[in-house]
Amino acid sequence: MDEEADAWFDRELAGCNLADERLNKRLRKLVAQIGSAMGESIPLVCQDWANTKAAYRFFSNDRVSEADILAGHFQSTRERTIATDGPILVLHDTTEFSYQRENSDAIGITKSINSGRDKAGRLRSHTVCGILMHSSLAVTTEGLPLGLAAVKLWTRKKFKGTAALKKKINPTRVPIEKKESIRWLDNVRQSTELLGDPGRCIHVGDRESDIYELFCAAREAGTHFVIRTCVDRLAGDGNHTIADETDEVAVKGLHRINVRNNNGDPDEAVLEIRYRKLRVLPPIGKQKRYPALT
Repeated sequence: MDEEADAWFDRELAGCNLADERLNKRLRKLVAQIGSAMGESIPLVCQDWANTKAAYRFFSNDRVSEADILAGHFQSTRERTIATDGPILVLHDTTEFSYQRENSDAIGITKSINSGRDKAGRLRSHTVCGILMHSSLAVTTEGLPLGLAAVKLWTRKKFKGTAALKKKINPTRVPIEKKESIRWLDNVRQSTELLGDPGRCIHVGDRESDIYELFCAAREAGTHFVIRTCVDRLAGDGNHTIADETDEVAVKGLHRINVRNNNGDPDEAVLEIRYRKLRVLPPIGKQKRYPALT
């Protein structure tokens, strides 16, 4: 490993403070080994049994947690953010890590998927074992990655799917604290606090982030967000929706985007830009708990 790479690892992990110095040295060595062969197995990157055994011993050590391992990187992300100018985009999304296991109890499950039909034509399904990670990546508006600002890891003991749950309970009546969706709020708060400049942050999420509680959390934190909407919420006095109001707004501009069509050929999409300030109401079942927002 060259001196430049050595210096980078030292800087990136400077904020890590594990239980003793031997663990700090082992972490640095592991990061360097894994970084030299991204996506490969631990035995391959460690190259021999002694280092492989040491890696497994490190990861199973009760004195080492994911928060301990990530602390240095989070600190480095903050420092890189401070060293840049302009808005910071914080990109939130969930990743699934799938593993082949005969017994799901050891690792947990992520979901159940269809795996074809049996001889009688009935749908078959199988359980996918693995871990879910909801991460928040800070980038500049030019697309330069600055690092992760928040990470939440979890797994499931059972999975019924959203559609199945809706048959038994109205999701809007369940407190956000009891849903997996709380991860969106946790990461918005954690990443905003870490980066230390709420006014510069713009949190970006897909349709799953269209959560009214997230809007409230962002307002409380003094930060901003851009999401892809999933719900046409009530607006104004409650007699119409957001879509009704935006339909009345004239197109303010056009943005052309290079895409590929269904055949995989290059094509161009034209995005219409409309904007206006409006008053958004919370869901009917939550109006006693949350305020209307502008």
